[in-house]
Amino acid sequence: MKQIINISLGPESEDYHLETQFSGKKFKIQRFGTDQDLTKAENLLLKWNKKADVLCISGIKYPSTMSSKGITDRKTQELLDLCERLQTLVTTGETLYRVSQEWSIRNIQFQLGNNYFTNARVLFFSGIANSTLARVMSEYTDNIMFADAIIEHDIPKVLHSIKELERYAGKAHDFLKKLPIGKIASRKKQVKDLNKYQLKRAVEKANVLVIPHEGFYDYIQDFSGEDLEGKIVITTTAYEDRIDLLTQLGVEVIIDTTPQLIEPVVEDVVIEALMIAAMDIPKGKQMKEDLLEIISEQRLDPRIIYPFEPNKRVNRFAYLIHPLSQDHLKKLKTVEVISEISPKSMGLMEKIMAYSPPFVYSKVKGIKSPTGVEVEGWIITIGETAEQMQAHPPEFTTKKIMKAALKAKKLGAQVMGIAMLPKGLKNTALEVGKHAVLPITTGNSYTASTALWAAADAVRQMGLSKLKDGKILRAKAMVIGATGDVGSICTRLLATAFEEVYLVSRNMAKLLTLQETLQAEKSDLKLFVSTRADRYLDDMDVVVMASSGAQKSIDIMRVKPGCVITDITRPMIFSQKQVAKRQDVLVITGGEIELPGVDIEMKDIGLPHGVAYAGLAETIILALEGRFEDFTKGSNTEWEKVKEIYKLGIKHGMKLSSISGVDGVLSEEDIARVKSHALKQREKL
Repeated sequence: MKQIINISLGPESEDYHLETQFSGKKFKIQRFGTDQDLTKAENLLLKWNKKADVLCISGIKYPSTMSSKGITDRKTQELLDLCERLQTLVTTGETLYRVSQEWSIRNIQFQLGNNYFTNARVLFFSGIANSTLARVMSEYTDNIMFADAIIEHDIPKVLHSIKELERYAGKAHDFLKKLPIGKIASRKKQVKDLNKYQLKRAVEKANVLVIPHEGFYDYIQDFSGEDLEGKIVITTTAYEDRIDLLTQLGVEVIIDTTPQLIEPVVEDVVIEALMIAAMDIPKGKQMKEDLLEIISEQRLDPRIIYPFEPNKRVNRFAYLIHPLSQDHLKKLKTVEVISEISPKSMGLMEKIMAYSPPFVYSKVKGIKSPTGVEVEGWIITIGETAEQMQAHPPEFTTKKIMKAALKAKKLGAQVMGIAMLPKGLKNTALEVGKHAVLPITTGNSYTASTALWAAADAVRQMGLSKLKDGKILRAKAMVIGATGDVGSICTRLLATAFEEVYLVSRNMAKLLTLQETLQAEKSDLKLFVSTRADRYLDDMDVVVMASSGAQKSIDIMRVKPGCVITDITRPMIFSQKQVAKRQDVLVITGGEIELPGVDIEMKDIGLPHGVAYAGLAETIILALEGRFEDFTKGSNTEWEKVKEIYKLGIKHGMKLSSISGVDGVLSEEDIARVKSHALKQREKL
């Protein structure tokens, strides 16, 4: 049986004596704590020299990769010099520590979708102590914070980049050590309170906390469950008592970078000593190279502990909205108060809001897929009404959207959706997608899918069309703007549900091409093409307006009673006044989506609680799926993506919640009323 002696600079109270097996060999491991007494550590080294197979020292602060300097403490250096003179091989665990720190982050990032730490908000309680980990993490996110200056020197300053940490770790760190700034400042209550506030704010902003092993309890002693609930904590050698404490504080994921090759959990220096002893690595210049070779052959996956829910994961999104009118602006409390005091000032208020910087309208929480994945996000508004967007050049709005994307990234969003923009800005979303600091989707794919989903449901509720073979509706559907991006998608969707489909567009060549494509996909479909909507309009059961040009092509007074008109253009073609003229016709503007989750938190967006517009739902679906990409680019809509986002929506529990009309959500009673009027009008014909 081989013997490993662990001489720790940590507390004697944590000593242990255990026997274990590793790599087919038996080992006896003993730990001796010295409570930071380096003289005692030297004596223990001399005592066990030539008696143990491998000696290891834990608790030594490794040189930071942020500085070219080694260990400057004279007494510690003397201890290491003694290790070199002993006959028994002595290891400090530094090689395994650095490899496991880097490997842990890369392994988790890759294994969990290659996006686990993408744009994560990470707080390092000590960037210097975890410099290797910090450098790797910086490859996946710019949202990094370091609390070194606050904790080490009582300077109320959170560092926000690797460059800032490097400057601090260099001359500034050594200089501050020589000054009594910390001692002077720590006596002043105001400075102490400011430091505490700064640190609490940093913890609040972060979703990942990196806590060093040494001094673990000191780092988190001032934090409660309210501060740490829902966080991911990365640490080294997570003993059971530490896991228990983090669990009590509500931490949802604990990542231990030290590989667990034996029971119970032991420090990385002991794991390194086990490898050296098991593989009979000799003392000498080649020791580190031999150890690295063994490490590369071992399975050194980090431990991921989920205290409450297996495979817990929360992704993050942002969604950009803009008020459609002055009434929407009144959802902001300040604007509402002003409008009550001075209603005539709303015109001026609308113009002022157009110049406001992007701001968070609502935090969104509680959305959870049946797969177990959760998302949280931010609804950001740019304050411009549709009218103000048209009053300014496109560059004005583009610049604001770019700023909103930057804000979303700083918040930690991994993908951002953009609400439908007015026609004059149709290229803006495409430009933003090319240059934004995070992936952008316009939501048009799910908007098209949901609009036809809602139309089919509206036809079903009206009950005026019969089914053929229990699937296909014996009804006629027309798409105006059929050859456009969205129109061609609508055509394909209608072709799956209706017996006859009529395609209308100004370009006959494109119409014929689309007809040929659809006929090849479904040979039994009755398909008609025309450059004039009025040719067939009177006989249609469903009309989909997918182009603003439909305004010149359709007269609501000509459609037959019971017709369902779906308007997916923005701004909408029919006004409330026009729709009111035909009580026997159902005009819908799309469908809204019921989001999955029990306790969804989101401010009023003009829909029932827990219900979202299709564009927002598309963004949420992508976040749930971990698809942080430019899914729907600009106004372009692709058939394959429409099918894909629909299937992903079903997978993640999205449901059609309601059908919207020009006045908002249509109730079952509203639809029944239209049906009643339609039946009466048909009796007269």
